[in-house]
Amino acid sequence: MTDTPARLLGLLSLLQTPREWPGSELAGRLGVSPRTIRRDVERLRELGYPVEASRGVAGGYRLVAGTAMPPLVLDDDEAVAIAVGLRTAAGQTVAGIEEASVRALAKLEQVLPARLRRRVGTIGAATVAVPAVGPAVDPAQLTVFAGAITNRETVRFRYRANDGAETRRRAEPLRLVATGRRWYLVAYDLDRADWRIFRADRVRDAQATGGRVAPRKPPATDLAAYVVERLYDLVPTYAAVAVLAEPAAQVAPRLGAAAGELTDLGDGRCRWRSHGDTLDWLAFRLLGLGCAFTVEEPPELVAHLGVLADRAAAAAGSGARG
Repeated sequence: MTDTPARLLGLLSLLQTPREWPGSELAGRLGVSPRTIRRDVERLRELGYPVEASRGVAGGYRLVAGTAMPPLVLDDDEAVAIAVGLRTAAGQTVAGIEEASVRALAKLEQVLPARLRRRVGTIGAATVAVPAVGPAVDPAQLTVFAGAITNRETVRFRYRANDGAETRRRAEPLRLVATGRRWYLVAYDLDRADWRIFRADRVRDAQATGGRVAPRKPPATDLAAYVVERLYDLVPTYAAVAVLAEPAAQVAPRLGAAAGELTDLGDGRCRWRSHGDTLDWLAFRLLGLGCAFTVEEPPELVAHLGVLADRAAAAAGSGARG
């Protein structure tokens, strides 16, 4: 690559990937010599990009945080993905993210080429995001955890438990898991010598300590499934079993992500098994299917459906009299 401006943009695009790049690898990617890479790194520094270099066998170059954020280099798909993500973020449970997303989106769309603005507009017009409902999370806490996860640093923070008691914790963060309504931190609790799941909205004063940690074996391969399973263990849940008067293939699309376990019984029927932390959730899932059903268990769900039926009958009767 002999075109210097194009080569600098290519180098910058590589450095914006959060990792350390050996000079030889950068040279191979761009088709130039390691000496040219060193000169180009100096040019980027002169333009305000804080490129850090480390020596040794494992050394290399990486882009670090500076006093001001220099311009980013994005390809078409990255720009569209960010714009769509900013629109979606307006409905999330991170405190203040709505206003910040709108400001960032306005800046991004101002410089997007017309062809990309059309792509973003088309996606926006064709989709509707359901706002997430849940406790607001301080984005500063998420930022601290995300940085510590990337840098493999320990963190300390104050944590409020279910009963309101507050404790100080020291932990090695592994992953942030977003469930839609809530954010959770999976981390190794150093004082308790075990893996723990922390609700991010209950965290205060999170700080990275700077202490590096060696990688630990994760508690599970699928951390999202691990969080869901642990939450079911910690929170009272109801195991529901119902026979639905439709085949499983027809019911599954309506259940979506909450499909649970469906088993065909023949004769156009299937058995649904699922869990829920409230009887209301289970009842509304069943009533929303639009088909006849018989609840086999738990008895609390049968009783709750009876209460809802009486309430609906009373409302329908008052409407007819009016």
